[in-house]
Parts: sequence; structure tokens; C-alpha cells
Amino acid sequence: MFDSSNQISKYQNDQVNLPTAERDKMRSRRDANRKRLKKGLARNQKPSPIGCHSQGSYAMWTMVQDANCDFDIDDGVYFEKDDLVGRNGGVMTALQVRQMVCDALGTENNFSRPPEVLKNCVRVYYKEGHHVDVPAYRRVATEDFLSGETTYEYELASADWKSSDPRAVTRWFTQVNQELSPDPSSNGGQFRRVVRLLKKFARSRPSWKSSMASGFMLTKLAQEEFRASDGRDDKALRDTMKAVSNRLAFNETVNHPVLSGETLTNDNDGRPAFLKKCLDENLAHLAVLDDQDCTHNQAMKAWDKVFKSDWFIHQPESGEAVKKASVFGTPTNAVDKRGGGRFA
Repeated sequence: MFDSSNQISKYQNDQVNLPTAERDKMRSRRDANRKRLKKGLARNQKPSPIGCHSQGSYAMWTMVQDANCDFDIDDGVYFEKDDLVGRNGGVMTALQVRQMVCDALGTENNFSRPPEVLKNCVRVYYKEGHHVDVPAYRRVATEDFLSGETTYEYELASADWKSSDPRAVTRWFTQVNQELSPDPSSNGGQFRRVVRLLKKFARSRPSWKSSMASGFMLTKLAQEEFRASDGRDDKALRDTMKAVSNRLAFNETVNHPVLSGETLTNDNDGRPAFLKKCLDENLAHLAVLDDQDCTHNQAMKAWDKVFKSDWFIHQPESGEAVKKASVFGTPTNAVDKRGGGRFA
């Protein structure tokens, strides 16, 4: 297979991985949102949360750049179940808790678009296109009468209360990245980098948005079918894409990684089949990489087709990049397979 590893690594740094400045900006908004929430709950004389925890792609460091700034932070707020009682002492419904959170976030009335109650969270909007999603959870304590030990389960305020433990998902991802990556301590780990590239591919066409598998589904499928290749993110990505396509040919159900019996797909879910179709169409573009006489330009055009970009065709051959860099002494990040040192 034609070696495009240097170019894929640079693409990851330049076009995929969320820049540090952008993450810092989002983290600042997340922290301000937490303060606003706690202040609003206190003002409204509502229960105090027992904690707030980031989750999803932000917590797993798999967020990707988006030209329309269409990305968000999922920042869960947690309450004790026993604290979530209404005026008459009854247990608060999932909708009532989401409305309580929304009311607390909107108390300052300084948003151009007020916070909104959605099915699984409260969404706070920002002018730049970012948003902070605040799902609400209750912690359910169960005491073992024999041992006296207390165990906890967590439930999400969705259409109703349902089992959910996003922090366990983050721990799962961290462990998988450590186990599957041939370089877990280098640039975040190859598994994490491949997940980001898959997510970038999935977001590369606006027309795919409503039909494409979710980022969570992509992450779980990548875990099931990951094909590591030490020092070759280009090969790991292509081989994983092939393996995921083959897997979906026989089974379109995607199981939840930490909740037994739960799935990420639903009945008559068309997203897995659509993902397979997109993978197959674009894997065909990469067939040229197996030609013995494949040129640099052919390889770059193929990757541009996959990511629907014109970025790769402007990249020099690895040898050219080394030669140009040697004129000035130290080679540039364009030939740094570690991806320029940016943490994943």
C-alpha cells in the first residue's frame, strides 16, 4: 500500500484535531455554564447538584474540526435521587428535572437565544454556532443489607428516566485506546486518532448528516474492528474502514459498550447500512494505493476524494518535504509521524 502516513498525520493536525485554543474557549464556556447553573438553582431554591462532568467526544478527545462550528460540549449535571422531589413530596419526572435545569440556566436572560429543553438534555446556544448540552442525571443508591455496602446506578432524564453512565463510557474508551493502540502514550494513541479520522470522514458531506451513523456508533464499531498498524495511521484507517464495512454486511446492530442489553441502534435503523454504503464507495477510491506504480499525486487525489477536500493534493512528497526542511536545518512537522506533538 502506498505510504501516505506523513500526509495523514499532518492532515490530522491541520484539519481534524480541534486546536488547543478552540478547546480552551469551549472549556471556558463550559465552566461559565456550570457557575450559571449552580447559581440559578440556588436562586430558584432547587436542589444542589452533587457534581458536573464532561462526557462524550470532548471528554474522550475525539472532537473534530467543523467548518460551520457545529460541535458541542456534553456536560452532565448530577443530582441525588432523594433530592429530586416536587412541592408535594412526589418524585420529580424526567421532564420536570430538565425544565428545572433549563430555568436555572436561563435566569440571567443574557442569551440571544434562550436555553432549550430537548429530549435528552438542555441546550445552551452561542452565536458562533457552538452549544453546550447539559443532560441531567440522578444517582440511585442501593444498600446491601448483608454487607452494608452502598452501590450506585445512574439514570438520565430523557423521555423518562433510563439507565445511563457516560463516565463509564469515558473510562471504557480510555482503556480501549490503551489496549488497542500500538503507541498509546504517543500523540494520544492510534486508536483515538483513527476514531477522529472516521468521524471527520462521516462529517465530510453535509448531505450525509441526517443519515450517517453517530459518533458514538462509529467509536464502538472502530473498537470492534480496529486494525492497528504501528507508524502507519493511513493503513490503520483504511484497514479499519474495510473491517467495519465487512462487519456491517452481516450485522447492523451496534451494542452499547457498557450497558448490558442496550444498543446504539434502534429497530429499522438505516444508519448502519448508509455508513457501509459510504465506506464502500470511498474505499473504492483507495484501491489505487495498492498499484505497484501508484504515484504521489494519485494517492493524494484518492485521499481527497475520501475526505471530499482539496487539501492532500497540495501536500509535497515526503522526500521533498525532508529535502526542503534540510535547507533550514530541522525537519518540519510535515514529516513528523507523531503528528506535530499536539495531544490527541
